[in-house]
Amino acid sequence: MSAESQAGRVAVVTGAAASIGQALAIRLAADGHRVVVADIASADATVAEIVGAGGVALGVRCDISSPADVEALGATVERTYGRCDVLVANAGIYPVAPIAETSWEMWRQIMSVNLDSLFLLTQTFLPGMRERGWGRIVATATNGFYTGLPSLSAYVASKGGVIGFVRSIAGEVGQDGVTVNAIAPSLTRTAGTTTGPHEEMGLFEFTRTLQAIKRTQEPRDLAGAVSFLVSDDADFITGQTLPVDGGLVRS
Repeated sequence: MSAESQAGRVAVVTGAAASIGQALAIRLAADGHRVVVADIASADATVAEIVGAGGVALGVRCDISSPADVEALGATVERTYGRCDVLVANAGIYPVAPIAETSWEMWRQIMSVNLDSLFLLTQTFLPGMRERGWGRIVATATNGFYTGLPSLSAYVASKGGVIGFVRSIAGEVGQDGVTVNAIAPSLTRTAGTTTGPHEEMGLFEFTRTLQAIKRTQEPRDLAGAVSFLVSDDADFITGQTLPVDGGLVRS
């Protein structure tokens, strides 16, 4: 899909200040999208990289678990660009804790950030897509939904909800020219995973042994899949979850 064919489309990418979201935002900008970089952290670095490469980007601070913040994000996008054509709901958290050490507060925070946010973002941006007769929604899930991940039960449950939401909403909006899909990465090398307990628990090495491609996944490995799913080439693909995980899950 050429940059020319994407020119003028507006993509909102959450969790795009760094790591996976940053890689996705940069790729969509290179494809020709005007990108809204939404994150609770400063998006200056992502915006600077996109603009420096000749792209168009806007950074917006947003707590995606907050209805008020998501409403404000929608208002900013509407005021600035007048539309959102592509929503990439990527932001998420993944605290590592056995179920016995998972508090109700932790459970609710994970569900709020990982799953409730997808509901809020969809309700905000879907109406405009349906009205215009074209739209793309892509959510980041996890291949752990298929394999199970010890000490990450709340995270996996939240992403299982994402997959179920994608399947259900796709059936509601396909007739309106809107597709809804998800990607399911493997354990990816990011600032969060490399500073957390994943390394000391041996999760990177263990994951590599299960993959067909024997290297640790990097954020850039996900960019091509998302670029495809939001393109015109994918206009007959919806309700699907695509494992992008080096062949760990082979469906």
